[in-house]
Amino acid sequence: MTVQTVIVLAAGEGTRMKSAKAKVLHNVAGRSLLGHVLNAVEPLKASELRIVVGSSRELVEEHIANIAPKATTVFQEHRGGTGHAVQLALAGLKTKGTVLVLAGDTPMLTADSLTAFIAAHNEGKFAASVLTAEHPDPTGYGRIIRDDADELLKIVEEKDASEDQKFIFEINSGVYAFDGEKLAASIGKLTNSNSQSELYLTDVIGILKSEGASIAAIMIDDFTEVLGVNDRIQLAESAALLRDRINDHWMRAGVTIIDPTTTWIDATASISNDVTIHPGSAIYGTTSIASGAVIGPRTTLTNCRVQEGASVLESIATDTIIGEGSTIGPFTYLRAGTVLSDATKVGAFVEMKNATLGTGSKVPHLSYVGDATIGEGTNIGAATIFVNYDGVEKHHTTIGDHVRIGSDTMLVAPITVGDGAYTAAGSVITEDVPAGSIAVGRAKQRNVLGWVMRKRAGSKSAQAAEASEKKG
Repeated sequence: MTVQTVIVLAAGEGTRMKSAKAKVLHNVAGRSLLGHVLNAVEPLKASELRIVVGSSRELVEEHIANIAPKATTVFQEHRGGTGHAVQLALAGLKTKGTVLVLAGDTPMLTADSLTAFIAAHNEGKFAASVLTAEHPDPTGYGRIIRDDADELLKIVEEKDASEDQKFIFEINSGVYAFDGEKLAASIGKLTNSNSQSELYLTDVIGILKSEGASIAAIMIDDFTEVLGVNDRIQLAESAALLRDRINDHWMRAGVTIIDPTTTWIDATASISNDVTIHPGSAIYGTTSIASGAVIGPRTTLTNCRVQEGASVLESIATDTIIGEGSTIGPFTYLRAGTVLSDATKVGAFVEMKNATLGTGSKVPHLSYVGDATIGEGTNIGAATIFVNYDGVEKHHTTIGDHVRIGSDTMLVAPITVGDGAYTAAGSVITEDVPAGSIAVGRAKQRNVLGWVMRKRAGSKSAQAAEASEKKG
């Protein structure tokens, strides 16, 4: 085990976000900021994970319970600084082995970088190590001060830095590795004699240094990994960086992304090789897409499963299964609970909800299908409505195999249409239709002659009718 304890600092108010939501709960690329950090530390397999919470405590703890149920939360009621937060996290903990401390608002950090950092710390047997980076705009970050031998001398926070020190480009990432026993011995020596009157964790470095302990500043190659999120601008910047990283990953894995700048894929999605994604598409949540599928343009999939060779064009789908070789769109809306079997078609301006469409069946256009089971080889004619709601409850419609539903049919649930049955166009079907039958649910047509001339005299319609009579 390379890390004994991981401490994540997630108590900040996040006032610059100007949000009722705690900063660490804001989402980018399918996870909360905190979720990305916990995902990065999970491969370290630490025996103890402690998360310091403060702002919006109940909501943050609820979120942690969902994504990291084995973590221990520590409440920092008074925000006394990073040093104070670590003091609270260490309370009652046997601090042996390596302790990793990091912030909960750095979504770009990767498990590979953390693993390499911990390995360097442990191999060097340092009392403490700091992960650093050279940032082209270090404003807002603590600066790394090195001595003449290029060794770490101290870390100076932005608000305490001199004008000369502010020109230093090497920054403190807020990621630390400590010898647990030495951290425990030093953390109680912190004082709040600084501009913020807080206990700085960075001062532990100075304490250990003054005691002759070995300290390392380990620089990461890619400074974007250590970028924190403090406002909406930085949130958007992180989202764009994660978008590019995720898209690069999938393209290298054999996915064709026509325009990576307009394609957004959550970190939690899964895509097979030989998938093609067209511009303006978004793949959210736990969506999985099998080989040969074509997505987009302008398509949004959330928590969907798309099987091999399926095509989804200019459509929106949520919690939906799309079968092998099926075609969806354009302008289709598939809501939660929709299951499309293989070789199905759901066409333009169709909405489906909590409905199953059998193999080879079609809903080509302009229809609503809600709370229904449709068999194999069935065709639902244009402008068909499954009337599933009576104003109080939802009701189910069952359509058999190889059924032909005529255009502009109203299917008033609950009803069953048997195998091989037909409905006449324009029908309102309120009773079950036996297999092999045709149901006609419409009144006999009645033509009232001369109505337009009498009721709409002088109108263009009346003029056209009169002209037609004269020709006649």
